[in-house]
Amino acid sequence: MEGEMIIASSPVDTGVNSWGLNSGTKLLNYKVCSSPRHGLTSVGSRFIASSQIPASRSASTAPIYFWSWDKPQFGVKSFPAEPIGPLTANSEGTYLMGGGSSGSIYLWEVASGKLLNKWHAHYRSVTCLALSDDESLLISGSDDGCVRVWNLIMIFDALKAQSGLSYLYSWTEHALRVTDIVVGRGLSNSIIISSSEDRTCKIFSLSEGKIMRSIPLDSVADALAIDPGEHRFYAGCRDGKIYIKSLNAENNPTIGILFDHSVAVTSIACRDGTTLVSGSEDGIIRIWDIMTQHVVRVLKHAKAPISNVLLVKPTRQGTNLAHQPPLSKYVDSSEGDLGRNIVILPQPCWKPNFLSSGLMGRQLKEFQENNSSAVAEMEVERLRIENKKLVEMAEKWKKLCQDQQSFYVKELLDHTKP
Repeated sequence: MEGEMIIASSPVDTGVNSWGLNSGTKLLNYKVCSSPRHGLTSVGSRFIASSQIPASRSASTAPIYFWSWDKPQFGVKSFPAEPIGPLTANSEGTYLMGGGSSGSIYLWEVASGKLLNKWHAHYRSVTCLALSDDESLLISGSDDGCVRVWNLIMIFDALKAQSGLSYLYSWTEHALRVTDIVVGRGLSNSIIISSSEDRTCKIFSLSEGKIMRSIPLDSVADALAIDPGEHRFYAGCRDGKIYIKSLNAENNPTIGILFDHSVAVTSIACRDGTTLVSGSEDGIIRIWDIMTQHVVRVLKHAKAPISNVLLVKPTRQGTNLAHQPPLSKYVDSSEGDLGRNIVILPQPCWKPNFLSSGLMGRQLKEFQENNSSAVAEMEVERLRIENKKLVEMAEKWKKLCQDQQSFYVKELLDHTKP
């Protein structure tokens, strides 16, 4: 199997095409797919998942398909409770998250297909989803112009869920529909960049929980990508241009423009800081050398718009989907209705950087395996103590760093005195 791949989808039924990134060689065409924006994702690099555009406006649902890397026909077909737009999965491929047309977000366990939880996240359709660098936070954007940050452990806290305050932050700075979201590296000190039909990009701080900057655009941006060094980001716009914006410049953040697309840019991807891949409404995919800002290869998807382009590196063995169960429609499929399986988890630490996807996975697994209230109470108490120790340890490290900084500053000042 070729190393890194480009995979691309369209909102009309042209399938999902794949190419080798370095060679440009066309690989497989995965049949039967009309994927919405942000509706295509790689599940732990083991297989592809895609939501589908409903057959009609009155349709009450639309399928989600899974494909193995080496087979053109889909291996699993699921029917969620409503049409799903954006999809995202954690890097291990253990959890799949989808945003619904009603504003709800769904969280599935991939191995079992079980719907672990569903919550009402927005007043209108969810348009995009992204995970933080440590995968403990989920960021969602919506038709209502709101960007929200969700702690995936708090989602399973019954008290928070009942109060409707299970998000960490809710930002309403956008005036219109949110079109894309990207997240920087790091933990609580990382940044979030969002684009909107209001022709702006907003930069938010996770540590401060507020907006840092608003960058105006000449056109609506439907696609964002961030440079791994976080010095710049790329905004693919409806005027056919890709704007390169500085994350540090105050007065004139535009540091370059890529011009070769003649129609709206609909999706972009950047992985290593040297190559940018972009797709547009005319079905053309361009591979750019970022240093020279020149196109090095042009690929043709189909005579249809591009809805998604992804850069992925499939695992060699992939996943045999023959025994993969479909995704459950309800939180408790055995009940056949919208019952809720709420479990009590300890209150999270005061900063989100203490929470990791590993911790989340371990906690969910333990609570799924141990359903009795006695076991749950014991586990809650243990985790509360563990959380308290982590907070105390973090405070000690913080004080140590502050003491060291004060010492070195004093030493430096003493040596510079005449």
